[in-house]
Amino acid sequence: MKFHFFHLMPYPDLPADFRETHRSVWVDVPSKLFDPAVGHRAYNDYLDELEYAAQVGFDGICVNEHHQNAYGLMPSPNLMAAALARRTSGVKLVLMGNSVALYNPPTRVAEEMAMLDVLSGGRLVAGFPVGTPMDTTFCYGQSPATLREKYREGVELILRAWAEPEVFSFNGKYTQLRYVNIWPRPMQKPRPPVWVPGGASVETWDLCLDNDFLYANLSYFGYQEGQKIMDGFWNAVDRHKLPRNPYRAGFLQFIAVADSDAEAERLYAEPALYFYRRCLHIFPGYVNPPGYMSMATLKAGIEGQVSRITNRAGARAEMATLSWKDLVDRGYLVAGSPATVADRINDMADKLNVGHLMTLLHFGNMSKETTLYNTRMFAEQVIPRLRPRFSEWEDRWFPRDMPAAVAPAVSPEAVS
Repeated sequence: MKFHFFHLMPYPDLPADFRETHRSVWVDVPSKLFDPAVGHRAYNDYLDELEYAAQVGFDGICVNEHHQNAYGLMPSPNLMAAALARRTSGVKLVLMGNSVALYNPPTRVAEEMAMLDVLSGGRLVAGFPVGTPMDTTFCYGQSPATLREKYREGVELILRAWAEPEVFSFNGKYTQLRYVNIWPRPMQKPRPPVWVPGGASVETWDLCLDNDFLYANLSYFGYQEGQKIMDGFWNAVDRHKLPRNPYRAGFLQFIAVADSDAEAERLYAEPALYFYRRCLHIFPGYVNPPGYMSMATLKAGIEGQVSRITNRAGARAEMATLSWKDLVDRGYLVAGSPATVADRINDMADKLNVGHLMTLLHFGNMSKETTLYNTRMFAEQVIPRLRPRFSEWEDRWFPRDMPAAVAPAVSPEAVS
């Protein structure tokens, strides 16, 4: 298996009565709640945490894109990836954005990702999410009815821009360019591996399988609830008559490791409840605008994770009353001793057949010290128990290590 440290970069200082006094953590969260001094400290702590994950042996470090929210302070994950490219070596940079339909023209994505790949010495994973409706429709004004079509056209243009050796013209429905000739070009050939992070869309599975992309299910409700979605993906793999290589899929899981179950609750209950009660407090009207979900997904009866907690009145109210025991018993969090955590992740690997595990080891308002402890415990005492899983399969969806002659020279100060 491969293991990746995923960071949402949430705002860590929302008031205790946030749910009662504010409508939503996304789109119209009052900007007066943002304290730049808190943000300055948080950004630098979060970068330190990502760099530490690289030092202790994670395969990848992950950043992503969101807008106008206190749930994730990364409107530009590319800025974070650029900073990490100079402060790390060896570890792969898993860029779980850009939301392609938000860029006009999409060649901006092709240029910046190529730049990051070259800067990092060929360590980039290129993520192409469709984007949440909060980000795409309500923050950036895109029509939900045409969003996916525009997204697909943008992805097509980016892949062609990386592959074509000569200048070409592109005459799409949403983008028309007389001259496409991006500089720089990616270091990885023929292109960086592409991951498509998603919640629950049937058409995303076909997009991934038709183009040999990795499908990454980003779930905040654990692998037990995620099994229906991943079963659907592997059934789609069967329809495409492709092997069930576990490395063509990724899954996101909250994880909290400590010496004992009691110690895990003491360390992690407060930040976990901060995340579920405040960071997921989203106004239902922002979650599923007409046209955003395809007919295929609706017919399949698949519901996105945010929809489940916002569109159902009972579930929405329940989020405010969740306890630590609820989070653990329902599998939202995998928590406890290293042996307990390893056992649960082995169970996840058996049920989901997922070769790339994205770990949320920082969540909510977790302190830097607690995050580093959680990260070290997982890296030293859990990863070695799981690393041999799926070793019989070839991973074709991850950057290969570059020869020493082309690997970037990182100064000793940069990694100290």
